[in-house]
Amino acid sequence: MDGQVLWFAARSSGMVSLLLMTATILLGILGPLRVGSASWPRFALAGLHRNISLLTVVLLLVHVVTIALDDYVPITFADAVVPFVSQYQPMWLGLGAISFDLILALIVTSLLRSRINLRLWKNIHWLAYLSWPIALAHGIGVGTDSTGAVGLVIAGLCVAAVLFAVVVRIIKRDRPPIDFAPPKPAPATKPVAAARPAPEPVRRPGEFSAPTR
Repeated sequence: MDGQVLWFAARSSGMVSLLLMTATILLGILGPLRVGSASWPRFALAGLHRNISLLTVVLLLVHVVTIALDDYVPITFADAVVPFVSQYQPMWLGLGAISFDLILALIVTSLLRSRINLRLWKNIHWLAYLSWPIALAHGIGVGTDSTGAVGLVIAGLCVAAVLFAVVVRIIKRDRPPIDFAPPKPAPATKPVAAARPAPEPVRRPGEFSAPTR
């Protein structure tokens, strides 16, 4: 495969992976608030979180494979999983390897969720929140596009979005679930029938009613 194609594939997959990881973190932070609407029920948001997480893993694998196959820089497959052993920028690549290992641990334990302790699984699941800032630091430190205007803007937006979600989580944590669905209309009430006038007494022939004052 052409080296330029591999290089662009590695750069683009790394940038998109960061965006998808940010989306996964946002859904994970806001998930306990049980945000929902009429068009996006809460179970759909949970499914979206799972699907974006799987897509993130796929793009991370593409990122690792293309980086290792490209001979522009001396990066091997071992450098992607073993921290701080690379000959090329070991510090920043080591951070990327740590983030990748944390995500792999998260995936493996999720597949074995029914066979491991629930508390252990939850503790490992928290590693996803730790992998995001490490991956962000890795991208800024080693990415050739991360220090440019576009890369810095994307990184800044990702950080701002996560911070905003954290603030919303803190403010709304003790409040009822957020539901953006329109309120249901009130049930229709049957019209109250008008009271019928009392029937007049039947008079016999030649009988007159007493005059009223």
